[in-house]
Amino acid sequence: MNLDFILDVLGTGLRMATPFILAGLGGLISLSAGDLNISLEGFMLIGAFFAVLGSYLFESYLVGIAFALMATVIYGLLFGLFTIRLKADVFVVGIALNLLASEATVFFSRLFFNVRGSFSDPRIQGIPNIHIAFLDNVPILDQLFNNHSAFVYISWVMIFIFWLLIYRTPYGFYFRAAGEHPEALGTTGIQVNKIRWIANVICSVMCGLAGAHLSLGYLKMFVEDMTAGRGFIALSAVIFGGSNPITMAITSLLFGLAEGISLRIQNMGIPSQFTLMLPYLTTIFALVFRAVRKSRKSTTLLTSIATNEPETKGE
Repeated sequence: MNLDFILDVLGTGLRMATPFILAGLGGLISLSAGDLNISLEGFMLIGAFFAVLGSYLFESYLVGIAFALMATVIYGLLFGLFTIRLKADVFVVGIALNLLASEATVFFSRLFFNVRGSFSDPRIQGIPNIHIAFLDNVPILDQLFNNHSAFVYISWVMIFIFWLLIYRTPYGFYFRAAGEHPEALGTTGIQVNKIRWIANVICSVMCGLAGAHLSLGYLKMFVEDMTAGRGFIALSAVIFGGSNPITMAITSLLFGLAEGISLRIQNMGIPSQFTLMLPYLTTIFALVFRAVRKSRKSTTLLTSIATNEPETKGE
């Protein structure tokens, strides 16, 4: 395992982490506002399909991205209609929208492309890679950070934008208050449902960007169910990271590295069934680690309370 292999894995991991980060930031906003969107998978799939459709029809990746954003926002309005307006169970709605996205994209593939399975065409324009000239003479940094899709760099910037949004702006306070203390927020004159709608739209936009990156930044094609569980991995990063964008992004990078390793070790004679399991096993281990850590904190807190209880009674 030489340096080139390690750098190749790290560079691939950075690219693979991008959809996790983008969708995870959207899921984090929805979690903060009290409506955890578990249908990130379906939103990403809708975004991936319509990005290809727009790019194919107009031969422009910008139009493709615009199509992806419009489609996911409309899908988000459907999510909000049931969860915010009609007060339906957010988990039931999320599962339904995931299933709907999977079947709807199959139908749309037949309707617009007259194919099933996958669709590619020379007219599909992919998202261009960005070349940073001053990194050409820095070997390690050049291999790690140069010639990535524009969305890779955008995702890094969005991490800090979302951190500022959540912790340094009034709307960040409103999002967190809507999730933690909606009644108290309502007494200040702020409409809680309005805040949740805004969070829902932001989540939809971020999932649209993640889906567009999958279909136009990776392959320049659409494949049925091409998200392949990435939305659920992003959801795991959200749960692991809590309300902190930086922690969520670090977790996403971990999952991206696991996926990068799984791709690179397939050429080492290891059965593909095992290598493809690696990202999902990493996700499971991360969630188990978080659950164990949370349980230990709870046990420590209960022990502390029990220890101090006699002193409290004596006072």
